[in-house]
Amino acid sequence: MANLIKPHGSDTLKPLFVTDDSTRSQLAKDAGSMPSVTISSAAAGNAVMLGGGYFTPLTGFMDKSNALSVGASMTTTDKVFWPTPVLNLVPDAGSIKAGDQIALKDPNVDGAPVLAIQTVDAVEKFTDAEIQTLTQQTFGTIDPEHPGVAEFLAQGKVAISGPIKVLNYSYFEKDFPDTFRTAVEIRDEIASLGWKRIVAFQTRNPMHRAHEELCHMAMDRLNADGLVIHMLLGKLKPGDIPADVRDAAIRKMIELYFPPNTALVNGYGFDMLYAGPREALLHAVFRQNMGATHFIIGRDHAGVGDYYGAFEAQEVFDTLPDGALEIELFKADHTAYSKKLKKVVMMREAPDHTKEDFVLLSGTAVREMLGEGKAPPEEFSRPEVAQILMDHYRS
Repeated sequence: MANLIKPHGSDTLKPLFVTDDSTRSQLAKDAGSMPSVTISSAAAGNAVMLGGGYFTPLTGFMDKSNALSVGASMTTTDKVFWPTPVLNLVPDAGSIKAGDQIALKDPNVDGAPVLAIQTVDAVEKFTDAEIQTLTQQTFGTIDPEHPGVAEFLAQGKVAISGPIKVLNYSYFEKDFPDTFRTAVEIRDEIASLGWKRIVAFQTRNPMHRAHEELCHMAMDRLNADGLVIHMLLGKLKPGDIPADVRDAAIRKMIELYFPPNTALVNGYGFDMLYAGPREALLHAVFRQNMGATHFIIGRDHAGVGDYYGAFEAQEVFDTLPDGALEIELFKADHTAYSKKLKKVVMMREAPDHTKEDFVLLSGTAVREMLGEGKAPPEEFSRPEVAQILMDHYRS
């Protein structure tokens, strides 16, 4: 077995999914007589990530003191580096109290089946001021127009904390059987391939030529054995391309433009936070947990609108104390096709170029072209990938 990078804050991965079938079905039965709460989509995503080992070493949902500590200093109360609060927030906990075992119901699946069982450590209410502070620290803004802020503020102010046992992976396994993978499964696959240096690439969009070349560049410069393209499969903001279409487009690109057995395509079940720098750090934590040694971070990683500086998500890593993370960054500049050099380059590595020397298209322009059934130029998007996207926009 290859000697893989250690999980975050632990010698072993700590998946909270109940693997034993009989135990799991007994818990599902017992859930019927427990107090239950239908949780937010964000909390359901947290449960799925905890279940799959991605949120190692956490054992469940944070209490108020841990969430506030993570907001203020990016460490839990017992000094584990963690960049974003992992909460089960509800508008009202009713009669639920410390010591209870409760069934957490999934808001994203018809009939709201039980997703996890939680042992309640505490039920605590955040004040308005505490929620505002935590929002500002996590997202860098309290603007309700920010999609992540809007989602966070809509959940409620009552935190139900305590360890969880996860019974299923929500809709992700059924809807994305070929793509959804837990951190446990990805680690096992990397080990079986014998990879030692592994680059992870995060995406919530289809990949254009620039992204494809960026992955090749990173693999080349880091002398990596393999690449994991790891896509978000949860909820996005309106107008973003659905996961199944993205999945098809990315697989087509890998099949045609990467050597065999050098790239894995898989995904994780979580909703996008659009939290810029803090989310970039969270992305690095769970990429380390799935076994990646290096992580590509480019311009405006996990950003939205103009809320974050172009390279803030890279710079935040320079502020971390030594040893906070073992995974290393591959810092990327904006990549684009150079008409002069006839290839995709990082713009900072082509100092003799003007803007006119690059093929640059805005997301809006690309969406309009695809919607009209026009393929973007080949320097921007592979024709086979563009075809999948055009079919989506036309339907």
